[in-house]
Amino acid sequence: MAARAYWKGQIRLALVSIPVEIFSATKSGATIAFNQIHEPTGKRIKYEKVVPGVGPVDPDEIVKGYQVEKGNYVLLEDEELEAVKLESKKTLELTQFVDHDEIDVLYYEKPYYVVPADDLAEEAFIVLREALRRTKKVAIGQLALRGREYIVSLKPCGRGIVLETLRYADEVNKAQGYFRDIGDAKPDEELLDLAETLIEKKTAPFKPEEFHDRYIDAVRDLIEKKRKGKTIHTEEEEAPVSRGSNVVDLMAALKRSIDRPGGGAKEAPANKPAAKKAPAKKAASKAPAKAAPARKRA
Repeated sequence: MAARAYWKGQIRLALVSIPVEIFSATKSGATIAFNQIHEPTGKRIKYEKVVPGVGPVDPDEIVKGYQVEKGNYVLLEDEELEAVKLESKKTLELTQFVDHDEIDVLYYEKPYYVVPADDLAEEAFIVLREALRRTKKVAIGQLALRGREYIVSLKPCGRGIVLETLRYADEVNKAQGYFRDIGDAKPDEELLDLAETLIEKKTAPFKPEEFHDRYIDAVRDLIEKKRKGKTIHTEEEEAPVSRGSNVVDLMAALKRSIDRPGGGAKEAPANKPAAKKAPAKKAASKAPAKAAPARKRA
């Protein structure tokens, strides 16, 4: 395997230890990196690490410090931090099992692939994987990675196992503070039926390869146009969304969405002014016929 293991150690379940390696399951997507530029000269702005009253300092003179009170720090060496004894640096002990749907999605953070470290570990690894699959359970433990200890979950994934780091409870904002002002009213049944019909119409298998970062594409196009000296026309700010819609408007919008080919995901939304425009054309076509008799009487 060409990739470098993110962590090497063992999974321990009671008296059973399974040597494993963990690899990052994700990679950074395309990004556009910007530098800060001094506009009058076109030169890049740089930052120096300085000490007040001393000036720029050598990187070798910089150590980690924890502020215990204003202006007073406890200095720590990297070796001292590495020497902190924590069993989960090398051993992931599975301490609990939960139903696969019991962990709220808000707690999941980052996935990793787990594989057996060698042929001898493979049998025990497969037993653990299949036991999790049959029981539909997720294993829970704690693991030290890159300077902190995480709660982690393990679940089957094809021939392997996926480990996901989880957020601690105090890292997740309580939903009540954001949702408390949303009313408890029951939705109109006809509206609900229309919404369900629209959902069913647009239901399809998830294919992540069909999605891409359109913002990155647009920024790259902008950069290329500016590089070639083309004039850039910025669009005017969009008008604010009207808050005056009612149930009748929602009903009409849902019906139009269902009637539109493909569910209307990529088509311009219909609006009331456009609907009124068609009758206006018919009235205009009849106008000359009415006007002719008037000229004869004159």
